[in-house]
Amino acid sequence: MRKGDIIELAKKMVAAPSCYSGLKEAGQNWLDAVGTKGEKEAAQKLIAELEGDITDIDGLVAFAHSEIPAQMFGAEGAKKFAAHADELKASGAKFCDCGACAPGLEILKNKSLILD
Repeated sequence: MRKGDIIELAKKMVAAPSCYSGLKEAGQNWLDAVGTKGEKEAAQKLIAELEGDITDIDGLVAFAHSEIPAQMFGAEGAKKFAAHADELKASGAKFCDCGACAPGLEILKNKSLILD
């Protein structure tokens, strides 16, 4: 993986509807800082935000079975979301696979590319 790949992952993460506002801000701040003297500090903030925001599988399952998804997706959508979370856990996944968490996890796995 190259730094350019991390940039593309960050763009996908920031654009994801599931991206939490704090993570979206940290991701965009890093993207805006790439190539500037503030890049390393922005990268450190992004990594710290990712470490706190990526949802583990148990958190995803708990959220999926709460009342919140019904408010977000309607009753049928909430059932599908809960079933997906359950299937994901049953498959052995350790983390959420949404459009924000999946690229965020890849960024974390390769954080040395943006921190060094």
